Amino acid sequence: MLLTIEKLIYGGDGMARLPSSEGDAKDQRRGKAIFLPYVLEGEKVEASLFEEKSGFARGRLDRLIEPSSQRVAPACRYFGQCGGCHYQHAGYEHQLVIKEQILRETLRRTAHIEAPATIEVHPSPPWNFRNRSRLQIRTGTNFAAGYFKPASHELQPVEECPISSPLINRGLASLWKNGRAGRLPAGVSEVEFFADADDSRLLLEVYCSPEARRAAIRAWAEDFSGLMPEIAGIVALREQPQSPRTSEKLVSVGETHLNYSVLGKDHRVSAGSFFQTNRYLIEKLTELVCRGCSGALALDLYAGVGLFSTALARDFHHIVSVESSQTSSADLAYNLPLNGEAIQTTTEKYLAGDKAGHTGKGFVVPQKPDVAVLDPPRTGLGERVARSIANLGAPRVCYVSCDPATLARDLSHLVTAGYRIEQMHLVDMFPQTYHIETVVHLTR
Repeated sequence: MLLTIEKLIYGGDGMARLPSSEGDAKDQRRGKAIFLPYVLEGEKVEASLFEEKSGFARGRLDRLIEPSSQRVAPACRYFGQCGGCHYQHAGYEHQLVIKEQILRETLRRTAHIEAPATIEVHPSPPWNFRNRSRLQIRTGTNFAAGYFKPASHELQPVEECPISSPLINRGLASLWKNGRAGRLPAGVSEVEFFADADDSRLLLEVYCSPEARRAAIRAWAEDFSGLMPEIAGIVALREQPQSPRTSEKLVSVGETHLNYSVLGKDHRVSAGSFFQTNRYLIEKLTELVCRGCSGALALDLYAGVGLFSTALARDFHHIVSVESSQTSSADLAYNLPLNGEAIQTTTEKYLAGDKAGHTGKGFVVPQKPDVAVLDPPRTGLGERVARSIANLGAPRVCYVSCDPATLARDLSHLVTAGYRIEQMHLVDMFPQTYHIETVVHLTR
C-alpha cells in the first residue's frame, strides 16, 4: 500500500493512515492509524501490513517513494537489524526537532499541559556517547555477542557499536576474539561494559544462568582481565533459579566498582548500581538539575549513587537522599559528604513516614524541604507519590524524566496541586534513539 507519514511518535515509529480498499468507499479500515519504523514525517512510502488490531495496525517499510530531505545514510552497518537505535536515518539536528515535537504533543495529549514556549534543548555529540553497554551472549562454537533484533528476543551479532565509547568498542573486540577462540564458558548470558569518565578504565558485569560453574567463570574472568590493562575488575552474577529477578554474586576479580568523576567529585559506582549513561552530558544534566537551588534542606528522591546529592550538598545545609536499591544506596552513603544523609527505602515508604535504613547521623530534618529532586525510573512517580510530594510543600521541585508519557501524567498531579512549570529542558542523553530525557523545574 502507498502511505504518507504524518508524524513520528514516541517509540521510534512513524504514523500514517490506512487507505480504503480499492473500490470500497465504505471500508471500515479507512483512516485507521498504522505505525511503521525507519520513516520520517512527510515521506511517501510503499509499505506492507503485518499486524492489525481493532484500533491500529503495524506495517513495514518496503520502498521509499518520496524520501524526506532530512534523511541521511545510517552510520552503523547494523542499523535496522539491531534494535538499539531508531533514528540513524535522520540527521542529528532533525532528531532533536522530532524529540521536542513528541515531548510537546505528549504533554498536550496526555495531560492537557502546554509546554513552555521555549524548551531548552541540550544536544550531545551524536556518536560514542555511551559509557555503559550491555550485550547478549551466545556461547559455544557459534559464539556471538550483540543486541536483540527489533521487537524480538532474537540475537543480532554486533562486532562494533558506534554509539558506545571507544574503550567499550575495544572491550567488545576483545570479547569477540576471546569468544571465537572458545574461551568463554557455558552459562554466560550477558556482558555489560561500564567505562569511567575519561574512558580509561572498564568494569565488567557478567550475567550467568543457573548452570554456570563458579570455577569456570573465575578462570575465564582472570584470563580475560589480563587481555586488557584497562579492565579494573570483573563481577559475575548468577541468576537465582527460585527467584529469576534476583541474582547472587558468583565471582569477582579485581575491583568491584569504578570511580566516576563529575564536576570535580569522584563517585563510587559499584557493579549493579545505576548511573547515567551519556558520558558527554552527565555534568550538564547535573548542572541543570541543581541550577539556582540553595537553602537549608534538599530532598533527593530516587537518588541512585548520589550524582545530584553530591552537587546539591555544596549549596544546602542538609541533604536527605532516598534510594531503594541495596547496591546503589551503599554507594550513595559512601559518596555523600558529611552534610548528607542516606536512607535506604522506597520513595513511597519514605514519604509515608517509613524511615527504615536511617543512618542515624542525628539530623533534625525540617518538615518542608527547600527543593525536592525527583529522578524516578521509566514508570514515573504514580499518583500516590506525586500527591505525597505535593503535600511536602517544597517551594521548588525538579523532575528528571526519561519517559514523556509518565512525565505528563505526573506533572498533571503536581500542576493540579498548585505547581507551575518554570523551566523545561530536553537533554539528549540518547542520540540515535527515541528516548527523551527531560528536566522540569516547578515552583509554587
